[in-house]
Amino acid sequence: MKLDFDTAASRHAVTAYGEGWIRVGDHRITIPCVVTAAGIIPDLLPSAVGGLTQQHFARLAELNADIVLLGTGAQQQFVDYAYVDWLAEQRIGLEMMDTGAACRAYNVLVSEGRAVAAALYMI
Repeated sequence: MKLDFDTAASRHAVTAYGEGWIRVGDHRITIPCVVTAAGIIPDLLPSAVGGLTQQHFARLAELNADIVLLGTGAQQQFVDYAYVDWLAEQRIGLEMMDTGAACRAYNVLVSEGRAVAAALYMI
């Protein structure tokens, strides 16, 4: 029996991260980005977590994820609870955590075939 683990989801797994960078598959990324099983979206997020607006969350909602993991850098930060509420009304969960935790959680969820998006800020 041959097992093939090279799926689209595994190609878009976070393979490493460090101060100022994240590697998704073979791509080294140095700017805030969104990662899904379908690919990397480099131009959706503002340069800082504090710059997130309703428009950014509306664009995240368009990705059809069941959950959005917000990796906020070296330390956990929180966004306005109104955004959490709005996403919940769209039946999308929002979890805020440090970027390392978001990368690890994303890899687990995407490997399970879950509809997840990771919005990642650099450490």
